[in-house]
Amino acid sequence: MKLRRVLLVVLLVAGFYFLTQHLWTAGSVAALVERYAPSVSSGTTLVSSKGPLGTFDLNVANAQPAYDAEEQNNIAVYKRVTPSVVNITSTAVAFDFFYGAVPQQGQGSGFIIDKQGHILTNNHVIDNAQRVEVQLFDKHKYKAQVIGVDKMHDLALLQINAPNLQPVELAEAHGALQVGQKVFAIGNPFGLSGTMTRGIISAIRSVRGPTGSAIDNAIQTDAAINPGNSGGPLMNSRGQVIGINTMIASNNGADQSAGIGFAIPIATARAVLDDFSKYGHVRRPTLAIMTLEIGPDLADQIGLPSDYGVLIQRVLPGGAAEKAGLKGGTQRAALGNTPVMLGGDFIVAVDGQEITSEQDINNVMNAHKTGDQVKVTVFRGRRRQDVMVTLGEAGSEQQI
Repeated sequence: MKLRRVLLVVLLVAGFYFLTQHLWTAGSVAALVERYAPSVSSGTTLVSSKGPLGTFDLNVANAQPAYDAEEQNNIAVYKRVTPSVVNITSTAVAFDFFYGAVPQQGQGSGFIIDKQGHILTNNHVIDNAQRVEVQLFDKHKYKAQVIGVDKMHDLALLQINAPNLQPVELAEAHGALQVGQKVFAIGNPFGLSGTMTRGIISAIRSVRGPTGSAIDNAIQTDAAINPGNSGGPLMNSRGQVIGINTMIASNNGADQSAGIGFAIPIATARAVLDDFSKYGHVRRPTLAIMTLEIGPDLADQIGLPSDYGVLIQRVLPGGAAEKAGLKGGTQRAALGNTPVMLGGDFIVAVDGQEITSEQDINNVMNAHKTGDQVKVTVFRGRRRQDVMVTLGEAGSEQQI
């Protein structure tokens, strides 16, 4: 009985070996398996493609997988905002010694803010241009008129005459932005229209813009921003515009994203738009003074009564500070190779807010309008006093 079982096992093993080694090839076995079990898994199908180079067996998905919640939001933001983002081409004329007048072109982005065809972008995108052309997402092109520029904030307002425009939604001007929140950028980097990138708010800080003027509360992001993105929108996860992409930082000289980009906050842009609407130009409030920032070491050397503040070197003639009776410096001195004027009023607060830098004063100015009255707290010599100043309108000269 046991011998029969042993013989049966030997026969089965020998038969399987003979079939697999002599009668069936590997391809035959695969074909047999495919015939009776065509689905490799519940979500894929094995598809064979035969040709001169042989047979390719490919696992092909039976259906497109469902998008997760994050992907659905990304797609929704892109579809919602892309029709509002435009490609801007500016043409300027440069003089060449051999060829005479030579046209030069630059590209950037912008976004539609109303159905009347107004478009917001960076001033450096269209600066000194003799012709500005706007291309919409549907590839239609229109000649644009420059309505207003604010070089200090690097903003420009254009207008085109086009039908069926879809404006963006601007975020609440004073809505709190948080480091770490998700952001999207849409623009035309290197002329590649309709490109969206994403990242987070990396920081909120004041930086120097392309023209050297300060961008207060600039939004720093790691969303990829490259040449051509300038003037395009930076948006929150709901597709609302929170900033205008304006520049990138790079320590290797490469004119491309290094993960550090900056956007002008929408609150600044809305204030500029408000001035354009009311006055036709930007009315930036100012004390009309030239100043020197003071820290503990310098305060000790000069003999000032406070470790931090802003020393008035000069009051501009006819300006707000002069009219209010603030005093500039009268004693010539030098800090290294830099000439300075000492002996002027030493500002330590404005409207009760401590002043430790010129940026602090700029922040106060951004919260006011031309014609507003502010209380400036100064030390005149060793005596502390308050001076009421009616803010004037800034001119082209660098001042605060």
